[in-house]
This record gives sequence, structure tokens and C-alpha cells, in this order.
Amino acid sequence: MKDRIQIVLNRHDLGQLLDGLRNRAEVWGKTANYLETGINPDDFFICEECNDPHEARCIAQHYENIITEIENQIKKQRGWP
Repeated sequence: MKDRIQIVLNRHDLGQLLDGLRNRAEVWGKTANYLETGINPDDFFICEECNDPHEARCIAQHYENIITEIENQIKKQRGWP
């Protein structure tokens, strides 16, 4: 079992953290798409370094899993919209 750590943040900082994680998931998803199609859909997109589209998709999914875990814990706490 992986070690678990409890972190306490205010709502604003937690929102910033989630925004950053969502951004990373999006960039890795775009990297996978770029590696599969060769098409850059965004002028501001910089492809991440990885071996292949599968690796990029796995990394994107890992970020999505982290986001989901945080959001599930938020929902369990009282007073969060």
C-alpha cells in the first residue's frame, strides 16, 4: 500500500492546485494526439517529451486520476460546493 499524506490548503490554493493538474493532463493529452496525428491543434502548445502516444496517454490519465481523487475527497467534506 502506498503511503498517504494529508495536506491542508485553503479553498483558493486548492483551486489553483486543481487548475495546474488539469492543465498538465490537457497538455499530456494533446501530446498524445500530436504523436498520433502529427497535427498541432494549438499555436501555444508545446509537446511534452516521451517515447510514444501510449506513454503520453498514461501520464494524462494519471493526472486525471489524481484530480478525481482530490475531487472525491472534497465532496466528502462538508461545506464545499
